[in-house]
Amino acid sequence: MSKLGTDLKTMCMRNKDGSEATQAARFLTLQQCARQLRASGYNNIRAPNLTMKHVMCLLRQWQAAKLSAGTIKNRMAHLRWMAEKVDKPGMIPKDNAELGIADRQYAGTPNKAQVLDDKRLAGITDPYTKMSLRLQSLFGLRREESIKIVMAKAAQGNLLYLDGPWCNGGRPRVEPIRTAAQRAGVRDCLAFAGDRALIAPGKSYIQQRNTYDGQCKAAGLSNMHGLRHQYAQTRYEELTNWKCPKAGGPARDTLKGEDQETDRMARLTISKELGHCRIGIVATYCG
Repeated sequence: MSKLGTDLKTMCMRNKDGSEATQAARFLTLQQCARQLRASGYNNIRAPNLTMKHVMCLLRQWQAAKLSAGTIKNRMAHLRWMAEKVDKPGMIPKDNAELGIADRQYAGTPNKAQVLDDKRLAGITDPYTKMSLRLQSLFGLRREESIKIVMAKAAQGNLLYLDGPWCNGGRPRVEPIRTAAQRAGVRDCLAFAGDRALIAPGKSYIQQRNTYDGQCKAAGLSNMHGLRHQYAQTRYEELTNWKCPKAGGPARDTLKGEDQETDRMARLTISKELGHCRIGIVATYCG
């Protein structure tokens, strides 16, 4: 491992910002950056000495490899995190457009929504995985959130509070408990796990996640993030009284006047409930 790689490894180990998934992705990205810079001739660079020259060297390589805008933006986010840790928070422009990075493309992907029913759940034998899948379907939770959630802490009246350490990027959020099915799911989870996460006794989070993945594979279930897509689409229809574009509803550019504003407010609500900080990403769920 190069000196830079060692610096970045130490930095990641000392700063546990964000969820475990975020930390893992950050570590892999920064180690890849160190390897690419070394291959480009920067053999003895140390983390505090990184400059925009080195960032642009990496960016040119990523663009030459035709990586997607989303992938490049994710990598830049990790580099900005690194820059803050070496007291250079302004080193990389916050606006990706200044670096020639294109906007993400969300709307052109196929509909990935999935519905969870008793028949699909029948193949799941692990009760913790079964409960996690129910919560994913009912609240649009990510896999990690549905495993780490402690319902006794999360359920407060008609609101579901998701704690930062459970969430992507460490960003806490609040979701409404709106429906009878959601309330039943909360009650069942409380009765099942109470003040514990949905992790079987004696297992770590990673071990429970592996159990979840193995159970889904054995039951013929895949891409269960699609439950989150279905939640977003159902929520969109509740808020607008029409289906979203991915579910066969009208395209955004055909909406006029009040309908256009209703669409915008619905997307803003969904963005917040799903834990995103930008309204544009709702297009990947709803079109």
